[in-house]
Amino acid sequence: MRQKIVLVLFLLLVLVVFYERSDWFFEQSPGEQVTSGELLKNAYANRISNLQVDGSGIVTSLLPDDTKGSRHQRFIIELGGGQTILISHNIDLAPRIANLNKGDEVGFSGEYEWNSKGGVVHWTHHDPDRKHQDGWIRHNGRVYR
Repeated sequence: MRQKIVLVLFLLLVLVVFYERSDWFFEQSPGEQVTSGELLKNAYANRISNLQVDGSGIVTSLLPDDTKGSRHQRFIIELGGGQTILISHNIDLAPRIANLNKGDEVGFSGEYEWNSKGGVVHWTHHDPDRKHQDGWIRHNGRVYR
């Protein structure tokens, strides 16, 4: 009986570790680093969401703020491989990104959600409830969180 309990606990531990290591979904060789661009490309191709990511891209479009519910500053960036991603930055919890223009480089850290247009990154701010990993936006040497 004790051996069965130990086995069940071990299997649960393995499942938890596997779940937490999302990079295992991407057939990575030992010692191989997955770049954020590759990770996002694979997440898009495999329709994966709820993935904490960071990277950078060039602003291609500035969109009107989303004012339904929490307000979000929205813009589209293009990653190095041509994939575009919507950045949805909560400006009720973090400062608005100042002087953002098309052609600017933007770094980001947040949660990726799949959609048919390339995906969206949100949670690019601190979490006041401390239940979610903090994110950020970097623009012109300033970090917005």
